[in-house]
Amino acid sequence: MMRVDVMSFEDVKTALAGETIHLVDVREPHEYAAGHIPGATNMPLSVFDPQALPTGKPVVLSCQSGRRTLLGLQQAQAAGRDDVHTHFEGSLNAWLQAGEPVAR
Repeated sequence: MMRVDVMSFEDVKTALAGETIHLVDVREPHEYAAGHIPGATNMPLSVFDPQALPTGKPVVLSCQSGRRTLLGLQQAQAAGRDDVHTHFEGSLNAWLQAGEPVAR
């Protein structure tokens, strides 16, 4: 059974400011280039490699709305990355809704 932990907008914003998480955006490169959460790295689902995910801090997956993050979590856990189980609920949509800036 897949483990899914959820981080809210406030939790993600605080964790990014404190540099206590790795935020990984699983959208495609053109989506990421059009605007992403500052501090997020890009690893698109089309070439998603769970073994290449960072270590040392909790990994939190992000996308546009939160749906693709669940696919990424499923792939990571199926590949043995039991340490990857958190998704940013609402993802970029929640970030934008809160009026936060994006990087390009």
